[in-house]
Amino acid sequence: MSEKGRSPHSSPVEISISEFFEKNRHILGFDSPQKALYMIVKEALDNSLDACEENGILPDIYIRIAKVDQDRYEITIRDNGPGIGRKEIPNVFGKLLYGSRFHAYKQSRGQQGIGITAAVLYGQTTTGKPSEIITKRAGDDVAFRFVLGINVKSNTPNVMVEEPVIWDQKSGTEIKITARARYHTGKQSVVEYMRETAAVNPNMELTYDDPDGNRMVFRRVADMISRTAEEVKPYPVGLEIGEIKHLAGQSSRKTVREFLVGDFSRITPGIADEILSFAGVDIEKRPGKLTTEEISRIKDAMRKVNVPPPPLRCLSPFGEIFIRKGLMNVYGDLKPSFYSKPVERKPSVYNSNPFSVEVGFVYGGDLPVDQQIRIVRYANKVPLLYQAGACAITRAVQETDWRPYGLEQRGGNGTPYGPLILLVHVYGVRIPYTSESKEAVAPVPKILEEIKAALRTAGRELKRYHQKSLKRKKAYEKFNLVGVMLPEIARKSASLLGRSVPDIDPVISKIANVLFITEDISKSGDRVSVTCHVFNYTKQIRSFRLVAFPPVGNIEGTDEFNIEKLESSRRIDIDFQVSDVKGNYPGTIYYFKGIDPIHVLGAEPLPADWKVSGIEVEVGDS
Repeated sequence: MSEKGRSPHSSPVEISISEFFEKNRHILGFDSPQKALYMIVKEALDNSLDACEENGILPDIYIRIAKVDQDRYEITIRDNGPGIGRKEIPNVFGKLLYGSRFHAYKQSRGQQGIGITAAVLYGQTTTGKPSEIITKRAGDDVAFRFVLGINVKSNTPNVMVEEPVIWDQKSGTEIKITARARYHTGKQSVVEYMRETAAVNPNMELTYDDPDGNRMVFRRVADMISRTAEEVKPYPVGLEIGEIKHLAGQSSRKTVREFLVGDFSRITPGIADEILSFAGVDIEKRPGKLTTEEISRIKDAMRKVNVPPPPLRCLSPFGEIFIRKGLMNVYGDLKPSFYSKPVERKPSVYNSNPFSVEVGFVYGGDLPVDQQIRIVRYANKVPLLYQAGACAITRAVQETDWRPYGLEQRGGNGTPYGPLILLVHVYGVRIPYTSESKEAVAPVPKILEEIKAALRTAGRELKRYHQKSLKRKKAYEKFNLVGVMLPEIARKSASLLGRSVPDIDPVISKIANVLFITEDISKSGDRVSVTCHVFNYTKQIRSFRLVAFPPVGNIEGTDEFNIEKLESSRRIDIDFQVSDVKGNYPGTIYYFKGIDPIHVLGAEPLPADWKVSGIEVEVGDS
């Protein structure tokens, strides 16, 4: 063999997965110091949220980034999750693909079992320093501290220290990685990633200490546990021939009929008989004996038979409450004038994998009118900050005509302009990404179609808001004109005639004909005292139910008030306290029931599904 290279006839050299990714770390997203810092935080934070979610724990997460020298940083992420078993630690953090959920048929933030181990590998490669892990399970007297790296030749953990330590946490895991990186706070930064994570995880308390000694806290504003996904059997419709053949070869079932019923979801004995009848396959044949041609016929028959949709429990959307409260918590300082009712599509199937789309948005307030709307992308609950141009979400937004919904968009395509933050979440089993770093959703036609359908529904919600705003503006103009001018005329007339000012509320009621609801507040620390004023400027006595919903904080006592026999031209005041506001208080949102909406200003009709089936509240137009 020459010095210039190996002989073409020499034996190939086998390399481990760790060695491959050590030399090709860009494939996993570690392609620059700036992005590497983001990837380390991302992988650790996602793992923490997954662990808490799967164990029914409200997440408390701490992140610290400290500068070591010019281009090296120490990144610490600590959670209050269930902890990891002592024997599992070396493999979880020191062996690529060890924690893979690839064959688990359910939605999860991570699947390949590469993420956090790749972060450990990157730190080791760029600084030569091992990572430090501390973990403790609930009920254990002590925690265990590990210092470890990765043997890239064999893809095995290299444990340097393993020792018991006293840790004041009940349970949880902390990882500390030193890596070459570059810190910044603009777009595509760790700060943006944390903000967008907090926007859809309002049950998370996240504390972040940055390299300059500043602290940022994202407060918990919801005490609900995240909805979890359950593992189910594979959905058969859309599976490829090779996948069915592999499952048949691995099956322990005695007959192909038992194989279809027992190893797939949604196939009953009757449906299995129908499939095999269409395919012309003996129901008693052993699954492992099926030929490729027979499997092809079974695959075709599955499309002809009415197989029910896949089970929904394998999916885990953010859900309406989380989108609502998260958007209010993170973007409330922009004082949006409208928080939409989130859109959640019915699940669809792509290559036998169930998926769905949910969309929410905030509009108006201090958001810029003359700039392109902000698109906040998520896939399987993870924010997507990179490769926006290659993502199905961006493409679907750009290919939707937003002009009928009140946004500026030249030619009916491209990213529209307007005061809008648009949240789009694609979630499902095995979402197709454009690369292993999972930075963009692949523009698969079926997924594009579903995103566009959700966007059109959200667009109609925006259009209705514009229409209601116009009607409300005209009603307010009429009310204010009557409510301001008539009292002034009455005072001046009484002064000229030397008489007392007459009671003109009955006159206002005849002209305005509205129930007017407004509030006054006073703040004291994390508590807000609210006085809700209800004016009956209609001609009739009114009885109805009023419901108060503060987007942040908690009402002390009841949030529902029965207003009985409020006479014409009279007012009633309702006092209540909102505690645990923790910063910005955007005002209470009021709903009503028992009166025609045409007579009400300052409140919305109570949604039909209020506090039904786990839905606590809806906050926008019903």
